[in-house]
Amino acid sequence: MRIGELAARTGVSIRSLRYYEEQGLLASTRSPSGQRHYTDDEVERVWFIQRLYTAGLSSRTIAELLPCVDSPSTDNSDAALARMAQEHARLAAHIRDLTRTQEALEALMDTARAHRETLREPANH
Repeated sequence: MRIGELAARTGVSIRSLRYYEEQGLLASTRSPSGQRHYTDDEVERVWFIQRLYTAGLSSRTIAELLPCVDSPSTDNSDAALARMAQEHARLAAHIRDLTRTQEALEALMDTARAHRETLREPANH
């Protein structure tokens, strides 16, 4: 199938598919006129890549995980699990940082609200 059909079947833009290929995440064969051609297996691969992106992984990290798919083995599975655990820890730390930032902003907003109340004119009686 050509790139447009792969895009239609997967819901992924042609531009993204080209990017995946540039990053070594997806492969195609080329026709004599230079058009990309994909197999039906690439549909599943694109969906898998999308799930990895949705999980917050970078294209570089995804490339590190693909040997587990391309050449299944205990070693490749162990390496993929270890890499995913590293990413999980990184995301958990980022979430903790974001939570602290959110709490600091909430405290500033409380202070601003309290200060705003002192600026209100007294009610006329």
